[in-house]
Amino acid sequence: MFIFFLAFLSLGFFLLSSFFSFILQIHWNSSTSTHGPPSYPIIGCLISFYENRGRLLDWYTDLLSESPTQTIVVQRLGSRRTVVTANPANVEYMLKTNFNNYPKGKPFTEILGDLLGYGIFNVDGELWSTQRKLASHEFSTKSLREFLVTTLEDEVDHRLMPLLEEAAESNKIVDLQEILRRFAFDTISKVSLGTDPCCVDLYRPLPPLFKAFDMASEISAMRSMSPVFWLWKIKRALNLGSEKKLKEAIRLVHASVVEIIRNKRRILEEDGENKCEGDLLSRFLQAGHDEEVVRDMVISFIMAGRDTTSSAMTWLFWLLSKAPNEKQRIVKEVNSVLGNGEKRFDFENLKKMRFLKACLCESMRLYPPVAWDSKHALNNDILPDGTPIWKGDRVTYFPYGMGRIEELWGKDRFEFKPDRWFDEPGGIEGSTGGLKQVSPYKFSAFQAGPRVCLGKEMAFIQMKYVVAKILKRFEFMRACEDQPVFVPLLTGHMAGGFKVMVRKSSSRGELLVSSSD
Repeated sequence: MFIFFLAFLSLGFFLLSSFFSFILQIHWNSSTSTHGPPSYPIIGCLISFYENRGRLLDWYTDLLSESPTQTIVVQRLGSRRTVVTANPANVEYMLKTNFNNYPKGKPFTEILGDLLGYGIFNVDGELWSTQRKLASHEFSTKSLREFLVTTLEDEVDHRLMPLLEEAAESNKIVDLQEILRRFAFDTISKVSLGTDPCCVDLYRPLPPLFKAFDMASEISAMRSMSPVFWLWKIKRALNLGSEKKLKEAIRLVHASVVEIIRNKRRILEEDGENKCEGDLLSRFLQAGHDEEVVRDMVISFIMAGRDTTSSAMTWLFWLLSKAPNEKQRIVKEVNSVLGNGEKRFDFENLKKMRFLKACLCESMRLYPPVAWDSKHALNNDILPDGTPIWKGDRVTYFPYGMGRIEELWGKDRFEFKPDRWFDEPGGIEGSTGGLKQVSPYKFSAFQAGPRVCLGKEMAFIQMKYVVAKILKRFEFMRACEDQPVFVPLLTGHMAGGFKVMVRKSSSRGELLVSSSD
């Protein structure tokens, strides 16, 4: 009963402050042109928001498509004023031109702060700049790229391929999304921490760290989607419900990573300069950074890499299940680059797989691993399209919606067409033209500007390696013909997983990814 009393008390104060806030907003909006859902005093667009709560992504996309500026203003009870944009000029302005006015901001960092601490993805200003320089140096080294490829060789050849081989022989239905998630966690754990959680082995129980990361990321995402932001804060203060579970999961994540750090530091100290580990943790420790700083940084990289690549690959395999000719083109390109198996899957050969990269980009255009990303305005401002920004506003750029705007991608925007990424489309052997230089403010799956994703090239290496290896040997038959649902938590995923039957492809790669009929 006590929590309900606090909730009603807080609601009373909030309604009072909301009343004055909306009076000011109405005054502002009377002299400016904004677009968005119908809004009313005090409650804002709460009614239409509630009616569309099960399809927020498509609701926002519909509103943005109807807006002449591809920008909308969303105001509702229990949430701060939010500007959502799919306008590339606005995206470039907030991510680059006026970067300093659009940090992540306290409202965002509070949501993930318990989990990510002061890691690079959850801080602004000098803290971010210092970590960015450190991480940027490590990500640009040839040795880290080589370490990633070596890790992929071991993980794919000795675990992922045997697992799919067994699935093909047993004729059982498997969840490809879950397999790829486990694979991604193994890979990012090896690259970030130098440890092997063995998640791809389906006969072993999932390690507690994997489950804790899952729990922590899901509940943290629920914080950001809470209808009234202060409810999760009350639950956290009272250690109740989901917030109690989150606290326990974060305690396990932090304790596990700290133990790994201390073991790694001991190994490095014992072996001295003779020990040269390739993982990020070893690199950060050898650079002399404090335990807490290193902990927050590696946790951030695990969070960034654990589900993003698996999400992109899951949706690509689903799209290919409806486009068998594109799958065949990928296989032919892989065979051409590798000389039908005479060359290895190294960094240089993976770079040459341009059609495969185009397929990945096209998949992420339609189903971006991060559906939306928000910043918070430090000061009043005006976006290039004329939309007014108030100090404290949440300003959200929307990759999911941007991939579905006709003005940006044409009338065939809902179709999976990898050739749109080439200057000159080619035939079945693959495109002969070069890949287009698409603006990162139009295709913003990896963010852009000063905070552009450091692991972008490494992500493409990993995804190319896995997809190429799999498609050379296997095809997938969908177990269900229903249109899958895209769920946008911290990382977008396919609701219910991607259930498939695995089949072996012919040696020439001529069998096609197909549906179950």
